[in-house]
Amino acid sequence: MGSKFIDDGVDRKKKVRAIVLHPELKKASQSIRSSEARLEEAYGLALAIDLEIIRHEVITVARPKPSTLFGSGIIEKYHDYIHANDVEVVIVDTALTPVQQRNLEKGWEAKVIDRTGLILEIFGERARTKEGKLQVDLAQLSYQRSRLVRSWTHLERQRGGAGFMGGPGERQIEIDRRLIDEKIVRLKSDLEMVKKTRELHRSARRKVPFPIVSLVGYTNAGKSTLFNRLTESKVFAEDLLFATLDPTMRRVNLPSGREIILSDTVGFISELPTDLIASFRATLEEVREANVLVHVRDVSHEDTEAQKDDVKAVLNDLELDPDIQKDMIEVWNKSDLLSEEIKSSLEIQSGHQDTTLLCSAITGEGCSEFLHMVERLLDAQNLVYEFEIPYENGAALSWLHDNAKVLEQDHHEEGVWVSLSILQADADKFISKFGINPLEEEPEEPEE
Repeated sequence: MGSKFIDDGVDRKKKVRAIVLHPELKKASQSIRSSEARLEEAYGLALAIDLEIIRHEVITVARPKPSTLFGSGIIEKYHDYIHANDVEVVIVDTALTPVQQRNLEKGWEAKVIDRTGLILEIFGERARTKEGKLQVDLAQLSYQRSRLVRSWTHLERQRGGAGFMGGPGERQIEIDRRLIDEKIVRLKSDLEMVKKTRELHRSARRKVPFPIVSLVGYTNAGKSTLFNRLTESKVFAEDLLFATLDPTMRRVNLPSGREIILSDTVGFISELPTDLIASFRATLEEVREANVLVHVRDVSHEDTEAQKDDVKAVLNDLELDPDIQKDMIEVWNKSDLLSEEIKSSLEIQSGHQDTTLLCSAITGEGCSEFLHMVERLLDAQNLVYEFEIPYENGAALSWLHDNAKVLEQDHHEEGVWVSLSILQADADKFISKFGINPLEEEPEEPEE
């Protein structure tokens, strides 16, 4: 495959000038993603931290060199281009070893960032909550630990945070592994405290339990746009990779009037750095609490199937209950970007599957059907309970009619006997609120 590059040399507001290189490794040629698609994703990631990308290119690497990855010819070619065009940062869209990174920086006399460093930089800029910032700091320090000896002072930018693009780099040179290890220990301790606080919040939600519906998906699949459409919120949502980082929750009313909690989580991406997966496990634990999991896919993207596989890989890493993945809803988003022919074909496909839906979060198409689908899945999780409600406790009977599906009801001298289909969480809430226990200790599963 020949090299592909794009020169966008239009003068804009002064930004850090950068180039993006995607190495096409022969051993990875069996990937279902094209090199061009991978390059475009790396280009999008670089734009997400507001760099001025003056060139992005696929480079075929027949024999990766352990010391530099690229051959001497490529290094010499880009050395000349970098200095002729005042390039300050070179982004290499793969995982570089510390040795490769240092040698490339020496060969090009410019800052070199690999895919892991780039993603960490984005997360560093996007984290807003205390937990998110702690998780980013932990991931960055774990990554930085083996890359202490690198700094290019001509790239200094005054910006907060522990990112790789800004600041004079003094910490990277002067902090040795012992000090980094001490800070990692402190961060883990701080994160543990935040995790305990999050667990207290979860416990509080269980006491006033609403079913939790979590949106997951590849970054830029439209999760936040769908979240805003359903909740009438204004969570930041743009055509940008990792537009949102911290999880957000809002209440939503289903068609029956039942309330749920809708959760928008961080987007996934291929080759997500292992340090990030470990650091953000606590955030992603929200997914494990979900009653219903919703996988939002960008069906207009050429790599939608590969992105689906990447999301599944992260979900498997979280060791989710197999049942929640089995009943997971797939929302085929961005139908407004499809041709009529492709859209009609996908409508037929989704119509043959109970948990698949074609929709557009931008136009609202399919959103009403989505809420009905969520309600059907929650109903399928219900259990059958029987209660005896005293006549003087009319509020309890009214609550059950509002929050459960009453199957049978009979009036006796002492009160009203009801048989109903209800979520376990709602049953626990009723028992706690009104102090009325079910007549049978073991609830039955409703018949299909």
